[in-house]
This record gives sequence, C-alpha cells and structure tokens, in this order.
Amino acid sequence: MIEVTRLNKKEFVLNCDWIETVEATPDTVITLTNGKKYVVAENVDDIVKKVVEYKRKIFCTNNGNYITG
Repeated sequence: MIEVTRLNKKEFVLNCDWIETVEATPDTVITLTNGKKYVVAENVDDIVKKVVEYKRKIFCTNNGNYITG
C-alpha cells in the first residue's frame, strides 16, 4: 500500500499491487488492473519510488536480502 494525494490535497492509500500503468498526461494518472483511474499530485518518478520502497519493505529482510520460500 502506498499513500498518494488527490489534486484536491486529500491523501489516500492505494494498493500498489493493482497498478497497471502510471502516466504523465501532464497530470499523473494511475490506472489499476480493474480499469479504475486516479489522478494524483505526485509525479511518475515519485510513484515508482513509493512502490519500490513498499516492495522492499515487504520482500526484504533487515539486512537487505530478499526473502525466499
């Protein structure tokens, strides 16, 4: 889950596992796999960084190694 901001400055949490695309049109539009679209204040690079940070948090151990099954 990542926190993003609508253009009206209201923050919400989005399940980043459902993100299909992130586009700058020039506003940043996040499209989910179910077709739902969100226009957010963050730029594309910020969204990518938030997703990477979230994935690292859930898939890595404290020493930075990936958790394997």
